[in-house]
Amino acid sequence: MDEQKILGDRFEANRKHLYRVAYRMLGSPAEAEDAVQEAWLRLSRAGADDVDNLSGWLTTVVARVCLDMLRSRKARREEPLEVPDEKGGEEKPVAAAAVHGAIDPEQEALLADSVGLALLVVLQTLAPAERVAFVLHDMFDLSFDEIAEVVGRTPVATRQLASRARRRVQGQPSLPEDDLGRQRSVVEAFLAASRGGDLEGLLAVLDPDVVVRADGAAVKLGTAPEMRGADAVARSFKGRARNAQVALVDGAPGVVVAPNGKLLLVLRARIVDGLIVEVEAIADPLRLAELELAVL
Repeated sequence: MDEQKILGDRFEANRKHLYRVAYRMLGSPAEAEDAVQEAWLRLSRAGADDVDNLSGWLTTVVARVCLDMLRSRKARREEPLEVPDEKGGEEKPVAAAAVHGAIDPEQEALLADSVGLALLVVLQTLAPAERVAFVLHDMFDLSFDEIAEVVGRTPVATRQLASRARRRVQGQPSLPEDDLGRQRSVVEAFLAASRGGDLEGLLAVLDPDVVVRADGAAVKLGTAPEMRGADAVARSFKGRARNAQVALVDGAPGVVVAPNGKLLLVLRARIVDGLIVEVEAIADPLRLAELELAVL
């Protein structure tokens, strides 16, 4: 059998794993596919005669390619947040907004859901080397010795990178643990009722005098600048929030709206006595960048 065909078959046996690694690092199906393709090109040029562990070698190659792509992206000040121009049609609240992608939207949504929308959003806030160290160690169980070769640091420095990233991902709650759990339950109930079109469920977690305010960028996504009263807010969110997930927002439970893992807006909630009394919808890119977001 042709040696290149054998090499190609061995690569294909690792493709799914390599794609999973690249997607978690890059958060983009198209870029992940590019990284995997680059790994194949390097393998086809170098061959595998001197490679004892092909899967490990390919993982390292993909990680290095992803690191270069992340650094290049960072040099361009990360990908700009695209705010779609909604023209006509039913007015939608910000939590219902979605972005359009060139990649199969259904496949991309499934990928994002499998990783976790909030985690993808938080990973995008990490420095490139931190992101690579965290993904490879915490999600794919590579040793710090192996990761050190990828990021060009000592194993000790690489461990510190992963530790710093882990702290960012986990965040620092500003509430006692019991209060945090109760408020998280309220936000989760709100999202569940919103997705399920459960008007009574929404009313159950909204204060009668709840107020929702949106910044200018959020208004462009289709929400009113301000809504008042539980009934109006509940009807606006009924059947929505399909691209939303609970996250830690500035130390307290809130919501990230991230179609396909790309942060579109954040809902910052104030909860008193088990009821949501105020919601701030934030979509302005500069304000989003100032928020402390973490996985909850």
